[in-house]
Amino acid sequence: MSVDAASHNHLDQLTSWHANWSGLRVAVLGLGVTGFAAADTLAELGADVLVLASPGPDERFDLLGVLGVPFVQADLREVPAELAAQMPEVIIVSPGFHPDHPLLQWAAENHVPVWGDIELAWRLRDKVGAAAEWMLVTGTNGKTTTVQLAATMLAAHGSRVAPCGNIGVPVLDAIRDPAGWDVLVVELSSYQLHHLPRSGPGALAPWASLCLNVADDHLDWHGTAAAYRAAKAKVYLNTAVACVYNTADAATLTMVQEADVQDGARAIGFGLGVPGPSELGIVDGILCDRAFLEDRFERALELTTVPHLVAAGLGAPHVIMDVLAASALARSYGVEPATIHTALETFHLDAHRIETVAIGDGVEWVDDSKATNPHAADASLAAYESVVWLVGGLLKGVDIGQLVQKHVGRLRGAIIIGVDRLAVREAFARHAPDLTVFEIDADDTEQVMTRAVRLAAELARAGDTVLLAPAAASMDQFESYADRGRLFNQAVHDLLGR
Repeated sequence: MSVDAASHNHLDQLTSWHANWSGLRVAVLGLGVTGFAAADTLAELGADVLVLASPGPDERFDLLGVLGVPFVQADLREVPAELAAQMPEVIIVSPGFHPDHPLLQWAAENHVPVWGDIELAWRLRDKVGAAAEWMLVTGTNGKTTTVQLAATMLAAHGSRVAPCGNIGVPVLDAIRDPAGWDVLVVELSSYQLHHLPRSGPGALAPWASLCLNVADDHLDWHGTAAAYRAAKAKVYLNTAVACVYNTADAATLTMVQEADVQDGARAIGFGLGVPGPSELGIVDGILCDRAFLEDRFERALELTTVPHLVAAGLGAPHVIMDVLAASALARSYGVEPATIHTALETFHLDAHRIETVAIGDGVEWVDDSKATNPHAADASLAAYESVVWLVGGLLKGVDIGQLVQKHVGRLRGAIIIGVDRLAVREAFARHAPDLTVFEIDADDTEQVMTRAVRLAAELARAGDTVLLAPAAASMDQFESYADRGRLFNQAVHDLLGR
């Protein structure tokens, strides 16, 4: 038995909150933040919803009971009987499900369409009056900071703006807010982009789109680097006004050049060098816009200065890149340069993003626990001249050898943490055999950072930076990158007697 053509035709008509969703058979895979938002939304619309999730204590199961939504807790490596009995007309998949997951294979065999939460939100975006414009942000690193920067600039402009998506607030929650929005700045992971259609009723058509950078990551999920990059490239599809790309990352320009966009959409570059026409960049320490003005071949508009960003704690080169990218999004919507300057004066980075924890005996202790892959750690390491590096965790199939080789000249020493220590140790043996390297093999999470910080203090000299930039995910020994950073902060303050 499979879903018939009539059902597919019905799905094509579901492009508004006000369409007839009542009775639609929908299976929701996963009960994380996005999975619950999907189930909650569909229940509000009157759909026939079934949630399937792995067993485990979770208050969201209790909430499903309150909503009257049936659910199945089971080992989802096999197709539950309840799913086969429902024979859903569409499946909403949470980002954690790999493309080759058995339930997704079952969906393909039975011709059941699979949507992500982003496609569902796009179809439902008109619940509260006129639909907001969407600005899409992806990239291997810097997404959350850039989304927050752009939202801050747009808010200073007077726009009703919501940062949402992979940043932590589901887009389905944002589109249901009764206040309504002018603009949604949507952070998209490669997982979410993977499930987006390229065309058709569920295809996104954003106001502006941005890929900050591309480096190998999440290869364990996508399978290949090519598949990962293809997912990222979807961000530019059907863009209406501005496709923003990184002038220092040729892959992002190629994505723009190959994307099918709306007539009139412009390619807008950003980078740390002197900008050409249709670019944002830096001239003599001044961040400039040569894209959003009529006489861009003759002059530029000042946005802010590097000294201003340094004073605001935004002076690291990769953060300045995020500022330029966010400014491009804001300028595409008409935000004035003076407004951007004012917004940046009050902006603060989130915790665990290249955050100075303390300075003691001439040593700076920096928490960049959010550097969960080599690309992010590369940018973090490049911001300092002499580093004691805390590195390691879950590598997600990525080799950090090139990262070690590139930065060995600035390393005083290294402290290896995490379960993938062997791969990290071998990288140092190949590319930095004379470097002092310690390894923490503690199983007790509470002791990992205490020991690492003590060893780092033994290595560090006045003028050094002790940098937590793990280049790896945290879930091997910690609850999250924030938990890893919190324990680092605590250990540093304990060491310094604060």
